[in-house]
Amino acid sequence: MFSAFSHLSRHHQSSAPRVASAIGRRFFAAKAGQSEVVLVGCGAPNRGMGWYHAVQMLEGRCPSASLDYVIEPWFLGPGAEGPGGPEFNDWASSLSSDASPSYVSTPAFLTSVAELPSPSQPRVALISGRTADNPRLLKECIDAGCKCIYLEKPGAPTVKELEEMRDVAAEKGVEVLMGYNKNVCKYVRKTREFAATVPGSHVTFVSNNAYENTPESLGECFERNAEGMLKNMAIHELALLVSFYDVTVENIESVTADKEFSSMQTLPGPSGKEFTDFDKIKFTIKTKTGKEVSVAANRCGGTDGEGASGEVSHGHALLLHAGSGLCHGEGESGET
Repeated sequence: MFSAFSHLSRHHQSSAPRVASAIGRRFFAAKAGQSEVVLVGCGAPNRGMGWYHAVQMLEGRCPSASLDYVIEPWFLGPGAEGPGGPEFNDWASSLSSDASPSYVSTPAFLTSVAELPSPSQPRVALISGRTADNPRLLKECIDAGCKCIYLEKPGAPTVKELEEMRDVAAEKGVEVLMGYNKNVCKYVRKTREFAATVPGSHVTFVSNNAYENTPESLGECFERNAEGMLKNMAIHELALLVSFYDVTVENIESVTADKEFSSMQTLPGPSGKEFTDFDKIKFTIKTKTGKEVSVAANRCGGTDGEGASGEVSHGHALLLHAGSGLCHGEGESGET
């Protein structure tokens, strides 16, 4: 992520005056040599992936990026009093006080892309809202002058919509980046390396969120991530299976569900409409080429659940812990 911000900022210098936002003045703004970042869809603290991206930039972990705008229509609007709303607004309010001394900047908070002023540094959008909204949000970000867009997986509800988004971006000369960062994070590499040294080893990739185990919290989650757990939360693990375990539609020999672990619920979302999804799921896939691997995902597993476990035949287990956004293992940490 960082290199693209640097690339953009090197290719654009501007002395255009800063424009005050609709919400309030910005205490910090992108300087020459930085990209002006617009986060579209933040989510609740310690839950939303956008929030983790925001914190990384606010803490100065990406010097070439300045988080200047956070666009959050739900928690700044109808969802302000619902699950996650009070936590989000408390966090947003704290940015303009001394409550967050580790942060290096204070962004403006907006409710729509249309409220953005013209950019005065190369503008980058990081879209991490509802998957169903992504096609519209990408086009709005392009119209708002974004030269590069980071798109959270899975990008869009359908392949057809992804192809249409690709074509629109290509026509406007906008670079769109989407990938699966667990493919290159250390705990996955170390787990695979360790498992390769132990005959009969079995790897289970575990993904946890920190939603409250209540109908209100999970109902909001189910509606916001209406594409379902497998295409939203566990898609990182499915990407690992494709990349490293020969898993393709044609090569799957069997899929065995762990019915004792897995749980599915039908719950009303904030709109009142009901959604059916897994709140947790676990399964094992065997391939025709002889590989076997498991995946477990839990919406209410907490911020510091197991990131990956290698269970081996003689009872030893390698456990590397991962919260949402940071991986921790054996004294090391690596950003996912």
